[in-house]
Amino acid sequence: MPTFPASRLAHIAPFHVMELLARAKTLEAAGRDIIHMEVGEPDFPTPEPIIAAAQAQIASGRVFYTPALGLPELRAAIAAFYATRYGIELPASRIVVTAGASGALLLTMACLAEAGSEWLLSDPGYPCNRNFVRSFAGRPVGIPVRAENNFQPTLAEVEAHWTERTAGALLASPANPTGTLIDDAVLAAIARFVRQKGGQLVVDEIYHGLSYEREAATALQFGEDIFVVQSFSKYFNMTGWRLGWLVVPERFTRDIEKLAQNLFISPSTPAQHAALAAFAPATLSLLDERRREFKRRRDFLAPALENLGFRLAAKPEGAFYVYADCSELTDNSDRLARDLLEAVGVAITPGLDFGNNQPQKYLRLAYTTSVERLAEAVDRIRRFLG
Repeated sequence: MPTFPASRLAHIAPFHVMELLARAKTLEAAGRDIIHMEVGEPDFPTPEPIIAAAQAQIASGRVFYTPALGLPELRAAIAAFYATRYGIELPASRIVVTAGASGALLLTMACLAEAGSEWLLSDPGYPCNRNFVRSFAGRPVGIPVRAENNFQPTLAEVEAHWTERTAGALLASPANPTGTLIDDAVLAAIARFVRQKGGQLVVDEIYHGLSYEREAATALQFGEDIFVVQSFSKYFNMTGWRLGWLVVPERFTRDIEKLAQNLFISPSTPAQHAALAAFAPATLSLLDERRREFKRRRDFLAPALENLGFRLAAKPEGAFYVYADCSELTDNSDRLARDLLEAVGVAITPGLDFGNNQPQKYLRLAYTTSVERLAEAVDRIRRFLG
């Protein structure tokens, strides 16, 4: 007799930060003032040109399906963006518009993962990535990355974890939860190694555009055989629009198209028309102002946390997260996060969500609120710690 639900569910943990968010919302509904530093979502509204483009398209009434791979004009606009921002000539045929970066990762794993195949991922890392692998019967293998290497895998670590069962690796730069970038030379070397092994490299670049001292290099400059995942959510401030894209090696485009047709039909039509305005000069100028504001917030929060007794083992270079070592304050970051929420109304994410690499030592704090609210959060934490 079959048993339900499917056995794969036993290995898929809940997304703990969403449960913590639910508790924070409950407290807010009861009248508490909660400072939200838990969810990875920009607090800035979607830029007005993007909203106007969506409104105009909806007003036309022609809200029909688009091709499964996305609007041709949006795919062309994304290709042009790679040319202007990175100096990379990329055919629009390799670009697939998706239902968020999550849709891009789902398509990628549906295309590449086999039952029992192993995929190397950074630990700590974005928790949903390992569950995309599990959803297609693959086996995620965490590489315990170290602070001295900027919480990014080295070539030696990838080599050491590679076995005859390994199918590929999924990296992220800038990374969630650490906000760190992988060194260009290291990324190039890992790409060469994976290629030599006949594996597949997938690189999550959804926080591109949000780096502060140096620009993040796109993995596309290290080979045409790499899958690159991108999103309109973070840099472009379009989280709720659920739109992203995937750059696909040419030989996989037909396979990805078949999967997209069956799994999604097509991405959201209004969101795609809205995204056409994301690349307008006025929009990009506004987004760069917001990037500078994120840097200002990081530069306030990081030293403030150190003054409270947290330790920043690696400097966050991108995204909008600080991954803070709280081991001098507690031996249980999950308990500390819950106590801070209940006692002083500061919502932050424990390391539990991000893997098995000493999660009890770390908290992720998102600087996705104003400097004034960050300062209030720091004061509340200080009072809590006594």
